[in-house]
Amino acid sequence: MKNVTIDFSKRNGLVPAIIQDFQSGVVYMLGYMNKEAFEKTKETSWVYFWSRSRECLWMKGEESGNKLRVKEILIDCDNDTILVKIKLDGKNACHTGNITCFNTKL
Repeated sequence: MKNVTIDFSKRNGLVPAIIQDFQSGVVYMLGYMNKEAFEKTKETSWVYFWSRSRECLWMKGEESGNKLRVKEILIDCDNDTILVKIKLDGKNACHTGNITCFNTKL
């Protein structure tokens, strides 16, 4: 595996993290990770984010039970966006009760 460094110097230390089902390819959500969230995600194989509103680290599904198990992590060509391929451990990824956060067509 290639040694890649994520560029946390942009956007106040936050990088977008796209969450996608590793089998179906469905995009569940977009969150933000700082270095601590990324390291915790790698260490535990559960997805962690940095909450911009609460200003704290949180594990997705910690309260709802709808956890995201990491299968693969990919980095974009600019090293400033993360794609996390996951297995959903629960019924949905969205806090609204929908399986995905992307439900509204324009």
